[in-house]
Amino acid sequence: MMAAELAGSTLRVSTPLIFAALGGMFSERSGVVNIALEGKMLLGAFGAAVGTLATHSPWLGGLCGAGCGVALAAIYGWFVISLRADQIVAGMAINMLALGLTPFLCKILYNVTGSTPAIPIGERFQSAPLFIVWLLVPFCWFWTKHTPGGLRVSFAGEHPEALDAAGIRVNRVRWLAVLVSGALAGLGGASLSIYLSSSFSRDMTAGRGFMALAALIFGKWKPVPAAMACLLFGFAEAAQIRLQGIVIWGMEPIPVQFIQILPYVVTILVLAGFVGRSRAPKALGTPFHRG
Repeated sequence: MMAAELAGSTLRVSTPLIFAALGGMFSERSGVVNIALEGKMLLGAFGAAVGTLATHSPWLGGLCGAGCGVALAAIYGWFVISLRADQIVAGMAINMLALGLTPFLCKILYNVTGSTPAIPIGERFQSAPLFIVWLLVPFCWFWTKHTPGGLRVSFAGEHPEALDAAGIRVNRVRWLAVLVSGALAGLGGASLSIYLSSSFSRDMTAGRGFMALAALIFGKWKPVPAAMACLLFGFAEAAQIRLQGIVIWGMEPIPVQFIQILPYVVTILVLAGFVGRSRAPKALGTPFHRG
């Protein structure tokens, strides 16, 4: 019984990570570093909560979350694709923008800076995001492997000059990939606030965007291995929730702070052990301009 509960919890808490990792895959396979996943998830979580409270529909709230992710992705794309800004610096700026913007908007809308009002259980998702994300995984695998669009995205990240020589605009492909990435990251945030929680709370992503990026690297920028890595991180998070307050051999309970760092320790260990074995797209992080 406990194993079944742990498995169910693992599937649920890994859902936001898989959404974000799939979003990061589109962007990074096209050649655009997506360290801004954290900010897109955070704004998506806020937008989904506000949209659900306003419309009383989690589906419309989820669309609002995806829209917020797309809006932030458009700002990021303008800087890194159109203006050719440093992608790491711009990504961190986007994260900080979301970090400051969400409590500011909470204050304007609800006169609080900590969280939005609670969403009634009948107006939240019960299981839909879990099924949607696991339908997306095989779809993304098929799309990247067997469609012209998937091949164009891959060429934009591997051989952009060859794609340009074929008459296809590289930056247009990258723009579309970045916007899709924003939508999926926003859905990842939405699944936090209107699926796993009952409201948006300040800093509720808690590094999940970076964990999704780590899963993407661990999965070698492929949808199925990245999803499996998200399950690993989700298992670590589900385990730390159940381990809180545990007593070993009659001793004092392990301090909760040590239990809570478990998912982040797993992330660091995975990156330290496997990041050198993963080959990133050749043109990742390199702005493209026609000679």
